[in-house]
Amino acid sequence: MDRIKVGVIGVGRGMSFARGAEAAGLELVAICDTWEEKLKKAAEELKVATYTDYDRFLEHDMDAVILANYFNEHAPFAIKALEAGKHVMSETSCNSTMSEGVALCRAVEKSGRIYMLAENYPYTAFNQEMRRIYKSNEIGQVTYAEGEYNHPMSADDRMRISVGEDHWRLWTPPTYYCTHALAPLMYITETMPKKVNCLSIPCHGIDKMTMRVADNGMVILCRMDNGAVFRIFGLLLPGHSNWYRVHGERGAMEITRGPGYFGPGQVRVWHEEWDLEPGEVREKTYVPEFPEHAELSRKTGHGGGDFWTDFHFCNAIRTGEQPFLDVYRGVAMSSVGILAWKSALAEGVPFDVPDFSNEEDRKKYENDDWSPFPKDRRPGQPAPSILGYRKPGIEAKEHVRSVWAKEGYAK
Repeated sequence: MDRIKVGVIGVGRGMSFARGAEAAGLELVAICDTWEEKLKKAAEELKVATYTDYDRFLEHDMDAVILANYFNEHAPFAIKALEAGKHVMSETSCNSTMSEGVALCRAVEKSGRIYMLAENYPYTAFNQEMRRIYKSNEIGQVTYAEGEYNHPMSADDRMRISVGEDHWRLWTPPTYYCTHALAPLMYITETMPKKVNCLSIPCHGIDKMTMRVADNGMVILCRMDNGAVFRIFGLLLPGHSNWYRVHGERGAMEITRGPGYFGPGQVRVWHEEWDLEPGEVREKTYVPEFPEHAELSRKTGHGGGDFWTDFHFCNAIRTGEQPFLDVYRGVAMSSVGILAWKSALAEGVPFDVPDFSNEEDRKKYENDDWSPFPKDRRPGQPAPSILGYRKPGIEAKEHVRSVWAKEGYAK
């Protein structure tokens, strides 16, 4: 079939999408970024049209746009692309405010185009296997689940990808980056969050040589639409952990813990001795394979997930059917992060998660622009830490600026 022509905005994280486009049936035709030096280097590798102006980029002959721009700026870019008649895949987060989530859902509905959240962690081999097990009803309906995305990095490594004092990574409360932990559980169980509460974990000692002002860790509890409770943990605390567990009415499953980014990549399934069905074993542990396209998956990042996001986006465009990670699930997950931060600032008070497919629910949030990000500064906006606003020290500033200078940033 004819390839789907796609443009990518953001030549940092976006390079993974750009390089993997062909394998999934997409044809990369254009890239866009305001950092001209990096854009030039990307163009030398990719040999496609380049733009520094997003409006001009959208005029290029293409069918779809992949957004890998700043985490807290996706919704306005997505809405503009939808209005230009483009299909959209958005990386990591759909909306940074509740009002953006409302506007995005309305824009997708009005456009009739495909919208997908490019959340890659559901598509590792072990998470796809746990979805298969769950759908086979081997462990029964979910009662409790845990998802952990805790990814510590050295101070200098964090600053290399957080260039500038107002960079989103420095100001993002830990709850906002919840989709790597929550999305796989929603994908496995096909449940939706209905209520959320949270406690934040400030550990600013690990930031003494950084410019980060937000808290470092969090624990979120989500009440799901079937009554189950999901525990979500992350984000930057020492002790790397990417891990998932699901308890059902008659068994449980998890990925096994161990060294490495995802541990050994094994799935463990177990039952109680008195509750075994004919042919079942009490416990089994094994390394699963991808259900298909294993060779292509293994060539991409994030445990193969980077291939699958492109793959599902491409298939959705071809079929005209919205993907599993559609705008309603994507905005719900992103809004869990927002509402969890409201809860953390109130020491755990619960908040309802609206149904973003319901206009009556959406209308309540259409003017809610509550946000901790610098671009939204005004009286009444929240701090990025439960301890308030923290100022990096002089020594940290001097050190970080030397790190940034090596990345070509001299402000």
